[in-house]
Formats: sequence, C-alpha cells, structure tokens
Amino acid sequence: MTVTTEAPTPAPPAPAAAATAAPRLRIRGLDVAYHRGEPVLSGVDLDARAGEILGVIGETGSGKTTLARAVVGLAPVTAGRITVDGEDRTALRGRALRAARRAGAVQYMFQDPLRSLDPDLTVSRLVGEPLEIARVPAAERAERVAAALDQVGLDGALAGRTPGRLSGGQRQRVALARAIVTRPRLLLADEPVSALDASNRNHVLRLLDRLRHDLGPAVVVISHDLDSLAGVADRIAVLYRGRVVEEGPAEAVLTEPLHPYSALLAASAPSLDPGRRADLALLRTPAARPPAASGCAFAHRCPFAGPDCAPRPAAVEPRPGRLVACHRAPDWRSRLAR
Repeated sequence: MTVTTEAPTPAPPAPAAAATAAPRLRIRGLDVAYHRGEPVLSGVDLDARAGEILGVIGETGSGKTTLARAVVGLAPVTAGRITVDGEDRTALRGRALRAARRAGAVQYMFQDPLRSLDPDLTVSRLVGEPLEIARVPAAERAERVAAALDQVGLDGALAGRTPGRLSGGQRQRVALARAIVTRPRLLLADEPVSALDASNRNHVLRLLDRLRHDLGPAVVVISHDLDSLAGVADRIAVLYRGRVVEEGPAEAVLTEPLHPYSALLAASAPSLDPGRRADLALLRTPAARPPAASGCAFAHRCPFAGPDCAPRPAAVEPRPGRLVACHRAPDWRSRLAR
C-alpha cells in the first residue's frame, strides 16, 4: 500500500450511487476473544460505504469499542474477515501491516483526547504526526496540517499550544484533525462526543457530517447514546453482548425498532416523540435471568422470550433494508399495548 500526495481526494458518491456501491468496510463472521477465550464479539457482519455514517450503538460491555479496535488491528481477531476496499486487513502481517498503518487509510479517533494526545506535543506536531509517519515531505505536512485545522474549525493560532491549554471541545477537534489529515478512506470515531457538553457535542457531530461529504470516507461512529446518532447516522447497527441484533436506516431504528432491545434504547431517547416513547416504554424488562450459553443473547431479559428462543436467532429481513436477529420480530410489537 502506498501514499499518494499528488492526486486529489475523490469526491464522495452521490447518495443513490452510495447505496449500491461496494462497501468500503466489510466485516463478515467476526469473532473476537481475549486472553481467557471468552468471546467479546460473535459472528458480526457489517458494511459501511464511502460517504456514509454507520452508527454502532449498545450498552457498556456490548463490544462496540472492541469492534472498532479489531478493524484497526488492536484487538485479537479469532475468526472472520475485515476488508477495506477489498483488502483483507486480517491477513496483513509484518511489513505489509506496517505499510498499511503508515499509509493512514484507516484512522481511529479515540474517546478521550486528554489521554490519547501526547501532553508534551503541540497541536501542529500532534496533527502532523500521522503525516510524518507516512513520510510526507515537511513542506506539504505544514500545508495539510493547516488545512486540517481549518476543516475542523480551529484557529491556526492554537497550533503552538499543548493539549492541556485547550478546552475539551478544542481537544476533540484536534483529535479529529489528526484523524483526517491523512485523508483516510475509513474513519472510526469511538464515543466522539460522550465527554462534551451539548454545544460542543452538536458541533463535533456537525463536523463529522460535513467531513464525510467533503472528504468521502466511510465513517463508523461508536456510541451508547441513540440521540447522538439520530441526527448524523445514515444507518444504525445495534450490538448486544457482542452480536448485531438489529441494523437498518437510522430513523427507522429509532422510531420503529424491530428488536425488543432496540425498543428499550429508543424509549430512553429524549428526541423521540413523547407519545411514541411512552408506547415503547410499555415494554417492561423482567428481572434478568442467567443468560443461556447458547440461543438468543437477549432472551434472559426479554419479556417476550419463550421456548422457541432457545436456538440462536439468525438475522432476517422482515422489511426492505432492515435486519433483525429475533425469533419474535416484529410480532412482539402487537403485544406492547396489552
């Protein structure tokens, strides 16, 4: 893999073309297990296309961050494939892996910039470091650092400051500038707004939305907050205990969830219509039972679980563009008002 500095960044595809284009990121059958062999992700299938924002949501421990770390090679993949523009990232080893990382086609935006940014480096050094690793000439580095800071709305006068002399919102924008300075094809943003106040949260989300149009990467946004994804994501994938239980257009997942767990998440979203939120809130979670070793991952918490939930549900497409792994979807919805 090589870095080209002369060719302009290609424009993102039009929405209609993006829907039919080959996925920039393709994940198939992904399993991840840590040192004790306990699975963190199991059989994950996901796609993200150029110019698209895919939101990945789930509660703490669902495997969201592990998924992003697996894509960039920071988590141990025990089975499955991760491809970026057709290149199998799970097959890269040694020199090929180092070359791919230097090229910067896949970039990771960490959750906490105060911890992920070197406190002793200036903003210009921090943003320019990926270009230095990619062996971009110094003169070009300076131009691209200035352009990246401008793209995220940071005054060039801040370039000489260290992270400790910046506000939380400014640090997060420095982390974003660092992630986009290599003009990546895939950007993974791990809880990019969880530590920000409402004003900065909205600003960063708007930046992500604009940059995916201007620069054309596929963007995966990891979040535990459905509201944060509602205004920016094109599609949402819901993770529960390391498995994708639902995937579909963002608005549809928010307003008409097909999986009981997705409905619980939607019922807690303040942006949802109060009447609709009250309807979903009728789905009361029973006292949790010990989860089964196999079968539906949510069955031990689901008010609609029955004997037929013993096998693990396969993902089905009950409606166009919607995938759900639930033995009772969407029939459980008719029982909400009972």
